[in-house]
Amino acid sequence: MRSTMRLVGVSKRTVTRTMIWAGEACQKKHDEMVKSLTCNKIQADEIWCFVGCREDRIPKEERGNGERGDTWLWTAMDSDTKLMISYHVGLRDYSACDVFLDDLRSRVVNRPQVTTDGHGPYYEGVRKAFQGDVDFAMCSKTYGRDASHEARYRPPRCTGVKKRVICGSPDYTTASTSHVERSNLSIRMGCRRYTRLTNAFSKKMENHEHAVALQMFWYNFGRIHQTLRVTPAMEAKLTDHVWSLEDMASLFS
Repeated sequence: MRSTMRLVGVSKRTVTRTMIWAGEACQKKHDEMVKSLTCNKIQADEIWCFVGCREDRIPKEERGNGERGDTWLWTAMDSDTKLMISYHVGLRDYSACDVFLDDLRSRVVNRPQVTTDGHGPYYEGVRKAFQGDVDFAMCSKTYGRDASHEARYRPPRCTGVKKRVICGSPDYTTASTSHVERSNLSIRMGCRRYTRLTNAFSKKMENHEHAVALQMFWYNFGRIHQTLRVTPAMEAKLTDHVWSLEDMASLFS
């Protein structure tokens, strides 16, 4: 934000206010356009971040207010079109999972195959949100520990994958979370607030949510996916062109 402030010669408050307008506009447009979808294979995952400071740095008496500390971005992707169907910023608990899955269900009109990781709230949450009208599988991965001194700066090595059918009849060969997990890298590379080991983290939850909305809309409508050669929204037939920054700015101008 300070770089933008210096580049265009405006105050930081102006940059912040513009981001809020953009985030609100992008969230509203996402709700308007990303709906009534027919998705055959959906993958869901969560990505960690924090606002203000890490959870273990907050005094115990100030924890749990939802304004500072660890936060999670819940995401659901259509594996075929790479469209980010639904997302939610919150804690990694049952209530946040229910909000996220209810929103996902409201955007999909058919009976999909849903694959998640082994996180506990998904077990009942998916079946409850879809009222059993879903082919649901869990894909749990195990990781080995790296004893070297560089282990902090690189991800652990995956040592195994276990798939479980929870309900319905999911296709065992396509039940995976690889695509949505790969999108985590796109989020960390595209949204500065998710860059690790920097001071670029959000200082305020409201601003964090608006930045996420802006990132998700750009990913769906403005960023050409390398394997698709079009944007995910074009692949899903939600739009017929690549949205430019000018098109996005027109949403809140």
